[in-house]
Amino acid sequence: MNPYIRLMRLDKPIGSLLLLWPTYWALFLSATGWPDLDLLIIFTIGVVVMRSAGCVINDYADRYIDKHVKRTRNRPITSGEVSSRSALTLFVILILFALILVLQTNILTILLSFIAAGLAIIYPFTKRWTNLPQLVLGAAFGMSIPMAYAAQTANVPIEAGLIFLASIVWTLIYDTLYAMADRDEDLKIGLKSTAILFKKYDQIVITCLQLLLILIFIVMGNTFNLGQIYYFSLFIIGIFMIYHQFLMKKRQNEMYFKAFINNNYIGITVFAGIFLSVTN
Repeated sequence: MNPYIRLMRLDKPIGSLLLLWPTYWALFLSATGWPDLDLLIIFTIGVVVMRSAGCVINDYADRYIDKHVKRTRNRPITSGEVSSRSALTLFVILILFALILVLQTNILTILLSFIAAGLAIIYPFTKRWTNLPQLVLGAAFGMSIPMAYAAQTANVPIEAGLIFLASIVWTLIYDTLYAMADRDEDLKIGLKSTAILFKKYDQIVITCLQLLLILIFIVMGNTFNLGQIYYFSLFIIGIFMIYHQFLMKKRQNEMYFKAFINNNYIGITVFAGIFLSVTN
């Protein structure tokens, strides 16, 4: 497969999907139904573009580290298939494309986009100096939420903070699971993560975060007057979370990664509950 496709992770859409669902939560809640079609298109394309840009700058930042990790040693920059200069050029092109997209919205959305871009750029470097890079990633991913509100309503109301908080907590859950699969190798090369921070209490912390996420979703349902079908979606989410508990108990890296991938179903289930509540 083309190394540039792999560099942008276009062959692995899971990251784009995990970013897309909270964006859709915000778009449909801010519009109390179907959002403007142009905004739906702009944000859908923008999610893919910014996720691709984030993967490129991440691999550039980790180009000397990735060769020490079995899962990442064959990434395009580390393996020499793509030069560092070419990767940076691609990153600039993707950022410019994202800027063109956001320029089709309004001034508040444009201003918020600079914060989002800044978080996306610094995230890959945070794993060197803090055990909470997943929190930074959560903030970076969550910026699509105030941007969606700003684009749809020219305002970011306080209730948008609930969706933002849900996105951050959810990111902490699934990206900690992802980090748990790499924990042993990260420890050897001196990288930091929440998986390392939580140590043997990782499953307990994730359980607490899952309960917190369900609570936030319940408050969201009350705040946005969502219907019974939304609350039924939360029941389905609870089943997924119980499944993740069984996967974690096996203490196997491939099971951690499987739980990470399975979080996509949580995102789409929440969206289904919101969509069916606000469009009926």
